[in-house]
Amino acid sequence: MKYISTRGKVAPIGFIDMFLMGLGEDGGLIVPETIPTVGAEQLKAWSGLSFQELMLQVFSLYTNGEIPEEDLRKLVEDSYAGFTSPDVLPLTRIHDGLSVMELFHGPTFAFKDVALQFMGNLYAYVAKKRNEVINILGATSGDTGASAISSVRGKEGIQICILHPNGKVSRVQELQMTTVQDENVLNLSVNGNFDDCQQIIKELFADVPFKTKYHLRAINSINFVRILAQSVYYFYAYLQLPETARASGVNVSVPTGNFGNIFSGYLAKKMGVPIRQLVLATNENNILERFIREGVYKPEGFRSTHSPSMDIQIASNFERYLYYFCGENAAEVSARMERFKAEGQLTFDAEEVARIQRDLTAHSVGNEECLATIRKYDEQYGYLLDPHSACGVAAYERAGDKSEGAFVSLATAHPAKFDEAIRLIGIEQKFPERISELFDKPQRQVIVDNSKEEIAERLVDFYRVSQ
Repeated sequence: MKYISTRGKVAPIGFIDMFLMGLGEDGGLIVPETIPTVGAEQLKAWSGLSFQELMLQVFSLYTNGEIPEEDLRKLVEDSYAGFTSPDVLPLTRIHDGLSVMELFHGPTFAFKDVALQFMGNLYAYVAKKRNEVINILGATSGDTGASAISSVRGKEGIQICILHPNGKVSRVQELQMTTVQDENVLNLSVNGNFDDCQQIIKELFADVPFKTKYHLRAINSINFVRILAQSVYYFYAYLQLPETARASGVNVSVPTGNFGNIFSGYLAKKMGVPIRQLVLATNENNILERFIREGVYKPEGFRSTHSPSMDIQIASNFERYLYYFCGENAAEVSARMERFKAEGQLTFDAEEVARIQRDLTAHSVGNEECLATIRKYDEQYGYLLDPHSACGVAAYERAGDKSEGAFVSLATAHPAKFDEAIRLIGIEQKFPERISELFDKPQRQVIVDNSKEEIAERLVDFYRVSQ
């Protein structure tokens, strides 16, 4: 298994080199040369596996033996030892038509822990094996940063800097990042929105001399390992269903802002998971819904919502989907992305829109619908959703044909992380102890302007001091 760029100008590389590269040096995203397929018999044989065992099986298809099996097994076991559910990702039946897969039982109570706990351990493993310096740089709309910091704080040979939009994450998300006092952690609070943070990250990674000099590594979903780790829970969701329910396949509703979570489902489907519908749930920042419904990929005005982790206009992983949509034609992808850069939008014709809609359906959830869904499921089913998970459930309710296949909606965060929204509808919740204790801790962060130059200077100072 070799890895290449969506833009075709990165020579095929191995698994660990792909992991370390993160963003392709040609500005594209890294993808496997071929996607391995898992047949029906193999899927059936995996039906009794734990999540950790399933993770090991899926990753073994991609690692080329570069990580010995016993080392990979230990990485997986260590990564999920801190999850509070014995199932790691429990599947909870809400009613006859819907189950929810809870992805928030990790250290920071968000689905990002599923991939990032593993990635943090993998970075530490690679740093030790190769005697390399690892400087992780990422942007977050809230959850990625907290989870990434949790995964590497205090680890030898690793520094991490996370950019987050100042004042545009929840209070708990902010505290989870900024109360960490380890010297290998730097939080930069950017006067801008997530798209601004993400653009600066992409520009810094595209500056190959800077990236190479300071050993920059990616933790965002631009890193294919993050996508691969998330794809495993689509296998797990399907295999956790009763055998009779699996007979007709599975439908999955996916809250997403950066296209990474749902692209992971798209990858799982291409690998062989019988997913009938992939329903993309977004909020009022609905560029992805307009792309799927109308064939127009164009950022519009940024809106702050009750689901801030999805307050994103430019979706990093869109290019990976575009690559497969274009028949793995890197030249075509490059041309379209250049057009997007020049014109600020991409348009797709009627035939292309029909093809897109065979892959994906979408629903944009407004603030009021989000809150109404939280209230409804609390009152009718005694199940409290966070605002992002509520968008997923609202999209499930708006989905088309529900007669074929079971429906699973992904619950991406614990509601305690977004208490500001929950309180708007008069619901008081008890915080987990690990969240309650955050409010008494001192914070450490640096507020910066939306400036690549200023942020680069901060990074140079941080890496010099840390090293």
